[in-house]
Amino acid sequence: MSGSVRVDSWTWSVRLFKTRSAAASACRGGHVRVDGATAKPSTPVTIGAEVRVRVHGVEKIVEVAQLVNKRVGAPVAATTYIDHSPPPPPKEVLASIPRRDRGAGRPTKKERRELDRLHGFNED
Repeated sequence: MSGSVRVDSWTWSVRLFKTRSAAASACRGGHVRVDGATAKPSTPVTIGAEVRVRVHGVEKIVEVAQLVNKRVGAPVAATTYIDHSPPPPPKEVLASIPRRDRGAGRPTKKERRELDRLHGFNED
């Protein structure tokens, strides 16, 4: 294998993204970082590089262990990187975060005050 592979191709190949175009879009949107620097889709990755990917609000931190540029099966993909991602928060913490129902519209003035109070913003 060559000495480097495009980051959009690698992240798609190891199944961090469903499609290569989604990987490229994430790169252009600033959701992919290689060794701490924001990556363009054509940024090269080498063995030992740290790749940070933000997908659906969850950050995955992986270290490149093997270079691949063709999509591989899930068992093989798991061997191509070392996962350093923090564990997800417990379900109790996720359940305690208040959420508005989708399509509920904008909060009313009363709801806005309650949200501000909950988040610790001062009311003048």
